[in-house]
Amino acid sequence: MLEKILIENKNNFSGILPFQLKTEDIFQLDLSVDNQELYSVDLSSSSKLESYILDKVKSANKSIAIGGYAEDRIIYKKSSLFGDDADARTIHLGLDIWSEANTSIHSPLDGIIHSFQNNDNFGDYGPTIIVEHQLNEYTFYTLYGHLSKKSLDGLKQGKKVNKGDKIAELGNDKENGKWPPHLHFQLITDMESNYGDFPGVCSKKNMNHYLNICLNPELLLNIK
Repeated sequence: MLEKILIENKNNFSGILPFQLKTEDIFQLDLSVDNQELYSVDLSSSSKLESYILDKVKSANKSIAIGGYAEDRIIYKKSSLFGDDADARTIHLGLDIWSEANTSIHSPLDGIIHSFQNNDNFGDYGPTIIVEHQLNEYTFYTLYGHLSKKSLDGLKQGKKVNKGDKIAELGNDKENGKWPPHLHFQLITDMESNYGDFPGVCSKKNMNHYLNICLNPELLLNIK
């Protein structure tokens, strides 16, 4: 299984940020429906959500917020993109890493550019890059969302990416889908014919399917 191979190789992966992620520095951010604090936050406002996140990180004496894989979230009610009925998409399929705009993003291992595009809808990914990787006999993909527009400049399908290469920068809320600056990082085993985009959130009805092909991206983070 790919998950087993990734665990065996975890110390061989390069960091995806320009600094080492350490357990003692990380605040595990809860944006789930169970977090009662969020019901008093204006989630339609990028700045107010950002203030909430920064306050949580500061009060916990941490330096960065991470979290969200397989989380049932309330925050997607801000956009009709995710639906508003019983089948609304609320299950988060990636991991969010909340950091400043212009933070550089690096590839954890060798690969090639699979696809890229600007998913320019309110609440969407904004500029997005997908990298294809091979490890042993397995092919898989990493998706990087909420990037800067200039991250897409000069990209070509099939372009080689080396482990540790800078591949992008985080975008601001004017270009990243109207979110506080952060990276949506997703680990995908089957692109299902998608190009430049892939569901980052699914409905509860489709949760089992998507969580089977979207593994926990923390497997690639090499957190110390």
